[in-house]
Amino acid sequence: MGTQQQELEDWTQRLLQAFELDGTQVDINAVLDLAAAAAHNVVRPAAPLTTFVAGLAAGLAAGSGQADEAVAMRAAIRAAQRECDAEADRKEPK
Repeated sequence: MGTQQQELEDWTQRLLQAFELDGTQVDINAVLDLAAAAAHNVVRPAAPLTTFVAGLAAGLAAGSGQADEAVAMRAAIRAAQRECDAEADRKEPK
């Protein structure tokens, strides 16, 4: 078996094929960074929820023609990351 990174890349490709999204580029590290931010700044179960909602937002934006796939994905991840950062700020003792 390969490295964890290779396993993630292979898994991502299998998922993309299963959803007939071959050729779609996914920034695995950005998604994992977002999941980590949600888990640490909100609560652990927020990680999959946050990445799902960001993916949904990106898909809707791309599907409606608001942006191409890559731009939509980057924008959704950035927006979700900002919310995670804001949540950390709200929880920080003053």
